[in-house]
Amino acid sequence: MRRPPLTDAERILHGISEDELQNNIRQLCQVLRLPYYHTHDSRRSPEGWPDCAIVRGTTLILRELKRQNEKPTPAQIRWLDALSRVTAVDAGLWFPSNWLNGDVERALRGLA
Repeated sequence: MRRPPLTDAERILHGISEDELQNNIRQLCQVLRLPYYHTHDSRRSPEGWPDCAIVRGTTLILRELKRQNEKPTPAQIRWLDALSRVTAVDAGLWFPSNWLNGDVERALRGLA
């Protein structure tokens, strides 16, 4: 069975690259004055971490970006599944003294 020809909207969606989507989101965050982060070279990072992090008020938004109808990798699916269960974000600073005095271990063990 033949698929019907693509509509103009479908052609546009399929023509948008991941880089273009990333740039559009970054620009919108600038306009909205939302903090935005994207790792530009993830080759030395663990695989699967989402492409961008955005803070909106008290909400941390983590998103993997893909071309239209492109599927995430298994590592991306694992990260997104784990991150979707997070109910809180603990943000702060750690210094070598926090490692030496046990703060890091207590925090990671949920004892802090």
